[in-house]
Amino acid sequence: MADKQSQLNGAYYGPSIPPPNRPKQNNYRPGRGGDCCCCGCLFSLVLKLVVTAVVLIGLALLVFWVIVRPNKVKFHVEDASLTQFNYTNNNLHYNLALNLTIRNPNKRLGIYYDRIEARGFYEDSRFNSVTLTPFYQGHKNTSVISAEFKGQNLVLLDGGELSDFNNEKSSGIYSINVKLYLRIRFKLGKFKSGRFKPKIDCDLKVPLSSDGKSAVTFQRTKCDFDY
Repeated sequence: MADKQSQLNGAYYGPSIPPPNRPKQNNYRPGRGGDCCCCGCLFSLVLKLVVTAVVLIGLALLVFWVIVRPNKVKFHVEDASLTQFNYTNNNLHYNLALNLTIRNPNKRLGIYYDRIEARGFYEDSRFNSVTLTPFYQGHKNTSVISAEFKGQNLVLLDGGELSDFNNEKSSGIYSINVKLYLRIRFKLGKFKSGRFKPKIDCDLKVPLSSDGKSAVTFQRTKCDFDY
């Protein structure tokens, strides 16, 4: 009996017992991979739509240009008459009349001139503005418009600008800038475009005339067209 007890309390020399299995850790985070996939698909779709839109717009503009062949409208001051241009006590007294031509060289485009405002400037100071009558200009057409600036206005000239005025007074030829501010629409068949607001800039050298006569003849001047 004592021998059996000592055997039970002794070391165990039987086969090894394997350790218990530990549950595997799951590192998967639900939803994360799916969100990345959805974002990537959405970005790819948006990119394809943008590229397609750009290509279609480019093709439409190319087709429009091939069919219509738009050309820039041309503005010229054909004649200018200056019968008064005096500067006294910071006031400019003036009488200026202009005849301008507008040439629409386009074969298929007509132009609505919804608003025409002419402004007169001397030494970057505006001395007057007039609003001209709106009109429609057909394709391959030349239109004539007239503008008259008459009156007096306060114009402040510094020392250098006053010196320039006196030099021009001696020569009898004045540097006057006339600008046209337009609101126009284009017509192609029955289609009418939205409004555009171009600016026409005319840098003029105008001789002063007395009794309708001037020692120098005004030279026809091309104006700059700026959108």
